[in-house]
Amino acid sequence: MAKKPFTVLHLVPKLREKKPERKRKNLIRLGVNPDQAYAWSRTRMGGWAVAQSPILRTTITVKRLKLKGYVSLIEYYNR
Repeated sequence: MAKKPFTVLHLVPKLREKKPERKRKNLIRLGVNPDQAYAWSRTRMGGWAVAQSPILRTTITVKRLKLKGYVSLIEYYNR
C-alpha cells in the first residue's frame, strides 16, 4: 500500500511543538545551526507562515521526504 501524498501540514510535525526548547532541539536534529535554531524556535509565526519561510525550506527538503517514503502530489496524480 502506497503512502498518502504529503501536504504542508504534514511537513511540520517536528516544528509544531509548543515549547521553544523542544522546537530548538528538533531543529538542531534536522541540521540547523544551534544559534539559528534558537532564533527560529522563538518565532511567533503561525504554521502557515513557517511553511513559507526559510525555516521549513532549509530543514525539511523534498529529498528528505522521499527518503522517508513520502510521495509528491505529482507522482501520486500520475499513477
